Amino acid sequence: MLDHWQEVFQTLRRNRLRTFLTACGVFWGVFMLVVMLGFGRGLENGVVRGFRNWAFNSVMIWTEVTALPHAGRQPGRRIQLTMDDAEAVRRRVDGIELVVPRNWGGGWGGSSAVGRKDKTEGFNVVAGSVDDLRLEALPIEAGRFLDPLDVSEVRKVAVIGARVRDVLFAKNEDPVGASIKVSGTEMTVVGVFRSPAPGEQGDWSNGRVFVPRSTFARINGLGPRVDALTLLVAPERSAADVETEAKALLKMRQFVAPDDNRAIRAFNLSKEFGKIQLLFRSISALTWIVGLLTLFAGALGVSNIMMIAVAERTREIGIRKALGATPSSIVAQIVTEATVLTSLAGYTGLVAGVALVEGIARLMAGAAARGPQLGMPELDIGKALIAAVVLTVAGALAGLAPARSAVAVRPVEALAHE
Repeated sequence: MLDHWQEVFQTLRRNRLRTFLTACGVFWGVFMLVVMLGFGRGLENGVVRGFRNWAFNSVMIWTEVTALPHAGRQPGRRIQLTMDDAEAVRRRVDGIELVVPRNWGGGWGGSSAVGRKDKTEGFNVVAGSVDDLRLEALPIEAGRFLDPLDVSEVRKVAVIGARVRDVLFAKNEDPVGASIKVSGTEMTVVGVFRSPAPGEQGDWSNGRVFVPRSTFARINGLGPRVDALTLLVAPERSAADVETEAKALLKMRQFVAPDDNRAIRAFNLSKEFGKIQLLFRSISALTWIVGLLTLFAGALGVSNIMMIAVAERTREIGIRKALGATPSSIVAQIVTEATVLTSLAGYTGLVAGVALVEGIARLMAGAAARGPQLGMPELDIGKALIAAVVLTVAGALAGLAPARSAVAVRPVEALAHE
């Protein structure tokens, strides 16, 4: 057995340049596969991390203007949701765990003046309730979030994001218990939250002010009017089905044509997340296809080089067969040489790829304390093991054609070969 392995490595060393150039193809194929998988996984994690701050099984419904006439009403009519609509959806649509009505200061994505002493800045004001915590991850850094008494007693309280605190308060100042003005109304800060969302999404999330919806409605004279309804869908129901049923119910209540797709709009987070998952599954599949094809090209190069090596060793193989070497021993010799060459080059590429991915991940982690927006590259160890298995199989297959060529050599012709 020792003689067998010594002969394998001696054969590979005999033509160092040829062995090195052949190994480069396999090395590069595995290296690129590992690097692409690592960066693809990092990109996916970064995007998914942004979604993880929200309840996947949620659907937000809001209204615009009608596009079609219906029931004697002309198009261009502004649709307004109310608390009665929220209650109707909760009671009449199956599979809804929670209906959260919301209003916004300045409208969705808009801003309202929020100030303290001589500082005033525009921030997004959300009129909600304690149920907002079931829709979005809002870790509390100080104080508390809104509670049911804040809503029922119409308290003038506010929960501010970390960016709002940084702008309106001094560095070592405790905002809990202090007063701020929201659109000219003085409110007491009862808590501070910091969203775990990365990058710009985190900045936007932490630049919000939550106030009780009842308080916001009384101050602004809104009565039962709401800007949007967010539905939390039960696990056993399809979010898409709930969205369809809720929109159909609201169209009926608001006298909107069933085929009017502009009057009542919806954002289905489950559907959007599904699209993201499909996109990254496609990227992963494409990465594997490109990587395996590159690896196949490298293995083909190994096979071609082994064919040349067999041709050069025709006399040697003939002498072996004349001395009684069996076909299986010759096949084992050639396949082993191909497998060793492919494996050494491939595992070197695997180690280099893992080292690069881990090194860049450490650099990115050290450069940004909050974590990079697109996510750090990360390698799934299971996929790395799959690559290693594929590599070994490719090495064995690369040696089969040269081995068959070697077995076909006739001793008499081989001895006469120059």
